[in-house]
Amino acid sequence: MMLPETMRFVDLPTPGGPEAMVIAHGPVPVPGPDEVVIRVQAAGVNRPDVQQRKGLYPPPPGASPILGLEVAGEVVALGEMASGFYPGHKVTALCNGGGYAEYVAVPAGQCLPWPDGYDAFRAAAIPENFFTVWANLFDMAQLAPQESLLVHGGTSGIGLTALQLARAQGSRVFATAGSDEKCAVIERYGATAINYKTQDFQEVIAQATDQRGVDVVLDMVGAPYTQRNIKSLAPRGRLVQVAFMQGAKAEIDLLPVMTKRLTITGSTMRPRSAEEKAHIAASLKHHVWPLLAKGKVSPVIDKVFPLAQVAQAHALMEASTHIGKILLDLAG
Repeated sequence: MMLPETMRFVDLPTPGGPEAMVIAHGPVPVPGPDEVVIRVQAAGVNRPDVQQRKGLYPPPPGASPILGLEVAGEVVALGEMASGFYPGHKVTALCNGGGYAEYVAVPAGQCLPWPDGYDAFRAAAIPENFFTVWANLFDMAQLAPQESLLVHGGTSGIGLTALQLARAQGSRVFATAGSDEKCAVIERYGATAINYKTQDFQEVIAQATDQRGVDVVLDMVGAPYTQRNIKSLAPRGRLVQVAFMQGAKAEIDLLPVMTKRLTITGSTMRPRSAEEKAHIAASLKHHVWPLLAKGKVSPVIDKVFPLAQVAQAHALMEASTHIGKILLDLAG
């Protein structure tokens, strides 16, 4: 398959606000031995992209400096050791960077076929959220069907993914959000909504669970919630931190951690090895892809922007008024 020599991509000459990003032209990437090159049709916008744009989240060594951690499109080239795909294969992929571009090179193990019945936009809305939720909520926290879960940021991409996967296996789910509109969305997905602007989630959890607490808390708020999260956990509960939007440093009382035998854990996805990400991809294909194909869980898309409006996409992300995923259209 003949490829062009150059492509459009989102450049970041200097860190800054959304206006710092510009559309530029550069060389099409060449696949490494275990990589595929994807012609990108759609790319996801995520909070790590915003942090990288601000200069607060540099890419790991060897990763593309171009923003963008998830894409969907068509395989157009393969490295000599890449396997499992072929030119023309429709794939969605968790990128190490480079997603805001017409072409991106990705380790083959981080690619998955589009779920049955999916288009590029729905496929592009999967990787970052589903890899993150599966790795943290099911691999690390080991949420079981009979257990209960509290999700903060319930209408974010991560939140909606977590509550859907938890509900699909039969777990009881609570989720926080900051408006009645967002709470209504949470309720539609079978979870109990808590409006954090008018309710104290710690009190709601205590009352709803007869003071026992929930088995797992998935948090992306950080410091202000830490102690209340700990108090909201049941014996042998697990607090899983996937972000800290309101601060990473908190003073906590360790006594309930000891007396209730709690676990506090968390992770980021981007620094993980290709082998780890490939293992997560294989788990998703086995456990989650059938649920996606049957419509039992589904990515939720808020808005799609053309690539030229990437600044507006970032502004919407920072405003936090969206429900679900924000995407870029690179095929138009």
